[in-house]
Parts: sequence; C-alpha cells; structure tokens
Amino acid sequence: MDKSEEKTSEQTEHFVSKLLNMIPDDIKHVHLMGICGTGMASLAGILKEMGYLVTGSDQDVYPPMSDLLESIGIRVMKGYKAENLNPVPDLVVVGNVITRTNPEAVELARIASPYVSFPQAIGRFALRGKKSIVISGTHGKTTTSSLSAWLLHCAGKDPGFMIGGIPINFGVNFRLGRGRYFVIEGDEYDTAFFDKGPKFLHYEPWICTVTAIEFDHADIYRDLDHVASSFSRLISIIPEDGLLIANFDNERLAKEAVAARCLVSSYGLKDEGVWSVRKIKTEKGMTSLTIVRGGRDYLEIVTPLYGLHNVSNLLSVVVLGDFLGLSGAVMKEAMRDFRGVKRRQELVADEEGITVLDDFAHHPTAVRETIAAVKSRYPARRLIAVFEPRSNSSRRNVFQANYPDSFEGADLVMIPRPPLLEKIDPEIRFSSERLVEDLRRNGFEAFYYQDTNALLVSLSSMARYGDVVLFMSNGAFDNLPRRFSAAIMSQLQNYAHSSFRRSLSRTPIRELESVTH
Repeated sequence: MDKSEEKTSEQTEHFVSKLLNMIPDDIKHVHLMGICGTGMASLAGILKEMGYLVTGSDQDVYPPMSDLLESIGIRVMKGYKAENLNPVPDLVVVGNVITRTNPEAVELARIASPYVSFPQAIGRFALRGKKSIVISGTHGKTTTSSLSAWLLHCAGKDPGFMIGGIPINFGVNFRLGRGRYFVIEGDEYDTAFFDKGPKFLHYEPWICTVTAIEFDHADIYRDLDHVASSFSRLISIIPEDGLLIANFDNERLAKEAVAARCLVSSYGLKDEGVWSVRKIKTEKGMTSLTIVRGGRDYLEIVTPLYGLHNVSNLLSVVVLGDFLGLSGAVMKEAMRDFRGVKRRQELVADEEGITVLDDFAHHPTAVRETIAAVKSRYPARRLIAVFEPRSNSSRRNVFQANYPDSFEGADLVMIPRPPLLEKIDPEIRFSSERLVEDLRRNGFEAFYYQDTNALLVSLSSMARYGDVVLFMSNGAFDNLPRRFSAAIMSQLQNYAHSSFRRSLSRTPIRELESVTH
C-alpha cells in the first residue's frame, strides 16, 4: 500500500469510527472497558438498575470497586482481551484509561460495534430529564458530592447521584433516583482517547459547585492557565437560571467566576465570599461551627467532619441547600448524620491504641490539608504520614519542590518509590529519595522505601501505642492500610489485658513480642 492509499485508509477508518460513536435505539448488552474506575463502576450499577445486561473488563481489579461490582452481580473480566467482546455487545462504553492500542479497542474497531465515552453514556442514561448538579474543582469533589446527595436524600428529594467514591451513608456510589435532581462529580480530566475535552462539559450543569482551581493532571494540562480554561468553559455553559457556587478563597476561581451568566454564590473561610464560617471548634469527635451569610449568623452546624477543607466543603453544600429552599432543620440533621466517604479520612482501625486512616490525597495541597485536619482531630498523638506518589502528576517532578512543604504536622513520614515510574521519562520523573532528603533538611523524621513490602516491615517496627497512621494514595496502595492493620492487630491480640497494654503505651510494636506476663 502506497502512502496515499494508507492515508485514505486511515481517513476511512476514522470516518467509520466517528459514525459508530453513537447509542443505538435497541440495547440489551452493554460492556464497559475500564469498569473498575469509580465513575465507570457507578455507571455499571446504574445500567444494571435500568435492566441492561452489564459486563466489564479492567487491568486492575481491587476494592472497593471490585467488591461493589461483585455485590450487585456484575461480571468483571480481569485484563483486556479481544475475546472479552465475544459475544458482541450492543454498546461499548470506553473508559478514559483505554488507549487506541488496547486489545479491546483494536477489537472494537474490527467488529465495528457502537461505542461511547463514559460522559456520553452518563448524559444519555443518567442525566436525561434531570436537573444536573455538578460538583467540580481540583479538591474536595467526592466529599462535597456525597454530602450534597445525602442532604437531598434527607430532604426527601430522592436524588440520583454518581460519585467518585463510596459515601458510607449510602454504601454505594450511584443511585438512579426518582427525584428531579442528579448530583454528579464533575472531573476535569479528559474524556476518552477519541475525545480529549474534559468530562464535566458533557454534564449540562444547572447548578455547578467549583471548590478550587489549581494545577493538576500534568499529563494532559500544560499549566494553571490551561486547567483554568477548562473550568472557564464549564462556567460558561451554566444556564442563566442556574447557579454557580464558587469558593472565593481560591483566587483563580474568583477571577474566572466573573464571566458566569448565571447567579454566583460565593463562599470562603477567609470572609472572601457572601457565605462564610465562624466559631469552628472540634471536640469529642465532632466539629461545631456557625454558618454566616452576608455578615449575619445563618445556621449552627454540628458534624463529624473535621479539618478546614471539609468545613469549606460543607459550607458549599449549605449554599446549595439554601438555593433549593431546604430548611435549616433538614440541613442540620444531614450534616450531623453524615458519615463520610470511603478513602476520605476513612477510619480503617481504631483498636488497641492505634488509629489507622486511609485517604485519597495525592496533590500537594490535598496532602497538606489532610495532614492538618488529622492533626487537629488528634492533636496530642504522634502522626505517621505514609504517602504514595502514584497519580500521573505525582509521578512527575512538576510538584517535586512543593511536596516538602506539605507534611507540616506529621511526626514521621514514610514514602515508597512510586509505582509505574518506568513509564515516565527519566528527565521528568518524581524522586521519592529527593523528597525524603528535603524533608530531613526541614527537620522531619522521614524514610524512603524501595517498595511497599519494605515499608510495611519498617512501619510495623516503628509503630507505637497511641500513634495515628495516615495512609495517602489515589490508588490501592497494595492494600497497605488494611495489611498493616491486620498485622498489628493480630500481634496485639496476644496481649489480653488492656491495662497491661496501656502501661506499655510508648513501646514499639515489635518489642512487644518479647514481653511476657
């Protein structure tokens, strides 16, 4: 085939591919490529609830999404293979982790089956006929989405929702809902290999909350201006009768919000917005605060959420509730009874004098705010921060200089070598060793590990009674939080008398093996 024929073939393939980017009228079987992503798993659940036969495949199958899919009876095939598309599905949903060279993507082109992106499927199957409430921003989307859905549930609105984590109150991260509102977490990441625009542009927001605009996703965005351009497009599509809820503590967001053609309700903890907070106090596991609107006290709240970032998230949800006309009594009840989200300061274990927390933090700001929040909740206890730099941005050196300032409040820091580092060009790779060196220069007790197994051995050796161990990663982290908890708790069960254990409150766990009654 000469070059002109090759070019014609490529153009024809591209043309046919575009024609197949559609949803047929008659659908029975839907296959999801990349089904274990949080959004894809929730879409799978909604499709199953709607009566479709749902199958899926993924390279990484691990909790909590694998457990969720198993619990609702969805078959997940491990690994991407051409045979996963046999029998041929009526529709294939292509996750944004899928590349053009993925074996299933290649097979999809060969069998010429209709396909859509995840956001396209959301628009058709979940958002049609609903009032879309999009929760977006660099940080806090999952907690804010979960709390928004819970508030609407407590108000009897029977909302639909799709969230990038599992709200503990619901036990699932999706619900079709019979009410008029649908809460969806709006991600600025790209849509699919055939659509490089941000996902949230497909969600047609009526109300949109933006928590922050910061540089992230260095694999697809050049700089902060590039990120902000996506949020600017999102703000521009909110209709005139809609609402933008914007965190004016974030300077870039405040700048972008002025272009909105809808009502803008600004909020912030620095009195930068119409809505603010005062009298924040945390004691006995609960946070109390006063919501202020236009300089006047609006509502007193008590919540199990802690940390300033979560107070800010909660404030945005109160703004939402006010716009929807919900009563103060309903808002107080919802905030008080909200139990949080899995992997967002999630309590994994709190026994035998050791508290283990699992969190999704991976951006320098999120790491800093999460550590500050946990320290405020447990001020008198030693805090061990275990951080895995796993995200596409974290594995690049774009934030190398920022991370050393993100661990204030930690008493001990442990950092492994990032996974999949070989996929990053050596010139732009993140260095865990360098971060540990920088932390030590700043006076921190910090350690580097070649892998998570070495880290687990060291952590088990260094952990003491009274410690709070905070794990942070946007991935499974080799199930380290639960492996550590299981290892430590099994050792501690050998010591039956709690008063005896308390008397050894500063004894390293490993040394207990030699202690006898």
